[in-house]
Amino acid sequence: MSTTLGAAGPGRGPEQGPTEAEPGPDVWPSVRIATVRNALQPTERRVVDLVLEDVAAAIEATAQDIADRAGVARSSVIRTCQRLGYRGYPQLRVALARELAVNAEPSAHPDTALGRVRTHVESLAATLQQITSVLDDERVEQAVALCVGAGRVVATGNGLSSPLAADLALRMTAVGRPTEFVADPIGQQIAAAQLTPADLCLVVSGSGANESSLKVARAGRAAGVPVVVLTSFVESPLTALADVALVVGPAAGSFRAELEHTSRVPHAIVLEALVEVVADRLGERSRQVRSRVLDVLSNNLSD
Repeated sequence: MSTTLGAAGPGRGPEQGPTEAEPGPDVWPSVRIATVRNALQPTERRVVDLVLEDVAAAIEATAQDIADRAGVARSSVIRTCQRLGYRGYPQLRVALARELAVNAEPSAHPDTALGRVRTHVESLAATLQQITSVLDDERVEQAVALCVGAGRVVATGNGLSSPLAADLALRMTAVGRPTEFVADPIGQQIAAAQLTPADLCLVVSGSGANESSLKVARAGRAAGVPVVVLTSFVESPLTALADVALVVGPAAGSFRAELEHTSRVPHAIVLEALVEVVADRLGERSRQVRSRVLDVLSNNLSD
């Protein structure tokens, strides 16, 4: 059975929808919305899209105001809040106000290439604390234990997630946890199908809906292999196939940004941190391998 990491706690099957338990105060509502948006009903999406379009206006509005602007019933607004994990619209307003207060306008920079780079970096930095807000300690521990104890580990990813999977395999190998990466989508399926229940299949997919990655996960499950996925959404076809799903909060609260580019930054950071935890659990074995890796790197540097 798959285990997905939601903001309000572990243990929900993907068919159950977002939990109605109230999320912790550290989880920004924009992050909660982004990670569950693809599981919402059309009327619910209209509500959250309207809220994110103008957060300041949403804070001053009532549930009826939002219903009128979105063209839905007031009950739909309340149901949407509950789907997000809030008791009602007043609780969502408070959470939005808290997030808006934290996310002050970034420093003004000249409208030059460098100025825009600095603005983007500062805006991204302000959101990074949220990327682990929907992770659950128990499930991260499960993922680490599987990485450490597996006989073979195959890391896969396609599209924009492919470089992340390749980097993960290299980093894991460099800390003493040999990990294979197969670039070809069909080759990935072949590799996953040859794994055993003592091995591990890692799948990185921001959307959680890449068909090539889904085929890899299905091949792994058919072989009885534990499947750990790193993705951006609480519910997706991929999380439904996962034994452990690590859901990374977005660096921007929009579905488009999540699919296009921004999600790769949080994913890269979480994966790098995960490698460090695995290295720590490997102990002396990792230290010895890292020493040999440094020798290799030194021998490949020119004078």
